[in-house]
Parts: sequence; structure tokens; C-alpha cells
Amino acid sequence: MQSPADPPSVQIDIVSDVVCPWCIVGYKQVERALAQSGLAAYVRWHPFELNPDMADAGENLREHLAGKYDVTPEQSAMARDRLTSLGARLGFAFRWDDDKRIVNTFGVHQLLDWAAGHGLQHPLKLALFAAYFSEGQNVSDREVLVSVAASVGLDGDAARAVVTTGSHAEEVRRKQAFWTGNGISGVPTMVFGGKYLLTGAQGIDTYAEVLRQCRSDTA
Repeated sequence: MQSPADPPSVQIDIVSDVVCPWCIVGYKQVERALAQSGLAAYVRWHPFELNPDMADAGENLREHLAGKYDVTPEQSAMARDRLTSLGARLGFAFRWDDDKRIVNTFGVHQLLDWAAGHGLQHPLKLALFAAYFSEGQNVSDREVLVSVAASVGLDGDAARAVVTTGSHAEEVRRKQAFWTGNGISGVPTMVFGGKYLLTGAQGIDTYAEVLRQCRSDTA
């Protein structure tokens, strides 16, 4: 329960995939906007797979982007440079190795769904972004997922059971179907206060304006 001294809070629902660079950029922009707003936030992350049919072995990221989006090497390099610069300004490090791979993230979403029940979904999501983009880890690897889960205080053996047995697979599919069934086809998609929806990384100023409206709504 909030005390009178606590700042007003807003719920932010974020539909995203952990291998989406704009998802972490967008979140870090929201983080800056929150610092300006005087609002506290309860962030809930929701599953979306950029490549649901991706094999476990994944694909070379540059080859994948060239094939899926018809991106030239020059365009790819420019996009990486832009993301690296944006990330640095927001306090997040992107690392782009030549052999970086895009991977299947269904196991990631199952782990995040489980972590939500233990109150650690948010720190786990941020740790997974860092593991994939900053540290170059393979987040489709079960042992990587177990290690990252343990690093935020989750039980490693329980995490291993989740990604091994698929105990949360059906629930993740249900939640994915809810968002796609409601017209969500790109990420990040964020819903502020249950009523204001924004898609893409919109920038600190835009998020600050939405948060001001949320604050006005609670006044």
C-alpha cells in the first residue's frame, strides 16, 4: 500500500522481445522520462516473438536482416552505429560482433512468465537484454537462461525446470495470442495507465508527455 509520501504510480505494459534493440532503447527512454515525471511505475513485460519459427541454432544477425528486410550491409552498419550511439546516451551498451546471431526466444518468454510470479520479471528482463546485446550471450541456450535467472535472485534449479519442461509454454502462447489478436504486430508496444498506446521507441519527450497525462488522470 502506498503511503501519502509515496509518488503516484502508473502501470506500464510493454510488449517486446529480448532480441529487439528498439525495445531496450524504448524502455531506457521511458526510464529517463519517469525520472522527469515524479511518477513511480509498475512495469509488466508481455511476450512477442520477432521470429517464432526461428530454429534453436538461430541465424547470423547480418544475414538475417539482409534476407528478412532486404537491408544492405551499409544500411545495417548505419543502423548499428545509430543504436550504439543511442544506447550510450541512455546508459546501455550494444555490442555488435560479426558472428552475432539472432536466436529463438520462446524459452526466454517462458522464463519471464515464470519470473513474474516471483516478483522478479522486471530485473530478469533487463538482465536478459544485457546478456544478449552487451555480453553477446546466446539467450536460446538453457544454461545461459539459468545463469541469468540466478543472477537476479531466482532459483537456478527451478529456472532450469521451467525451460526444460515447458511448464509455461501454453500460458505464453495464450498471452502472445491476446496481443496479436488485438492488433499488435510490432515491438516495442507500450500501454500507459491502461489507456495510452505507443508503438516503437518514441523518445524521452514523447514518453514524458504521456506520463504527464497519466499523472493528470490520477490527480
